Amino acid sequence: MAQSYSSRDSDRISLILRISLGAVFVIGGWWKLSRALDPSAAPALVERYMAPNGYINAFFADFLFNGPLGGLLEPLSFLTLLSAFELLAGLALIFGLLVRSFSFVFAFLLWSFVVALPVVTASGAGVDGTTHFSPALLVQVRDIGMSGLFFVLFALGSGSYSLDRRLFARGAGPENFDWSRYGLIVRLAVGVVFLVGGLFAGFDHIKSFVPVPALLVAIGLVLISGHFVRFGAGIALAVLLWYCAGKISFDVAVWNNLNAIKRELAFIAASAVLVRWGGGLAFRSTGLMTQPLSALVGRSVKNLQA
Repeated sequence: MAQSYSSRDSDRISLILRISLGAVFVIGGWWKLSRALDPSAAPALVERYMAPNGYINAFFADFLFNGPLGGLLEPLSFLTLLSAFELLAGLALIFGLLVRSFSFVFAFLLWSFVVALPVVTASGAGVDGTTHFSPALLVQVRDIGMSGLFFVLFALGSGSYSLDRRLFARGAGPENFDWSRYGLIVRLAVGVVFLVGGLFAGFDHIKSFVPVPALLVAIGLVLISGHFVRFGAGIALAVLLWYCAGKISFDVAVWNNLNAIKRELAFIAASAVLVRWGGGLAFRSTGLMTQPLSALVGRSVKNLQA
């Protein structure tokens, strides 16, 4: 089933996703880069990433610093380069420059954060110090969700309100594009974050936005089902705003406050997109239950070929 919108809608959706996703990397990139370039703060930054409960496991550390790239990089230079790339790429996304290229890179780069996470889940396994004790797919579910949002942005392009459009005469939104497939990805990207946060509330390093797991599960199920998406997205938006407000502290610097909620900014924007444009008509729960599987598979193949 199709849900058509105009190129103006495509431009607006692209703009919202560009700014919110770009902001995630501008905030994170500047937060890390400012510390990497500060001799007094750099050791703590390296420890934060290389510790057993940090972000880079022993396998990736060995590959980056002792493997094929051994001698070319060390932890601080790696973090400096990564932070600078995040900052510059984030700014490019916000201003609409090389949007499809950066969206493609980030859509896959975010999965590297999943596979690089130090995790020990085997019962009774001995570890030195603390580490993550929940599966990486659950701990990093927000990165997985943002990967989906980047794929949508890659498909829609930079839009008319962008440097790509002004400098290279490209990026205009498609005419009468079908939102159903893109809406499906957006609602799944947001829904899975809430579903995981509710089902695994209280487990190690699992992000739950409110102390009511059932509410998060309900929001996730509504979004994934494809029914009452605008209502569910509105509740999701309220939950995220409430969570972000609670994370703001006047005792820390502005960038520390922003860094604490940077990923949530992307899902606030995605929820707002769902409130305004809905979640599409593709693969809603009633269709999955009432239509033969062969018909659903055949329609999916046709959509991929279109």
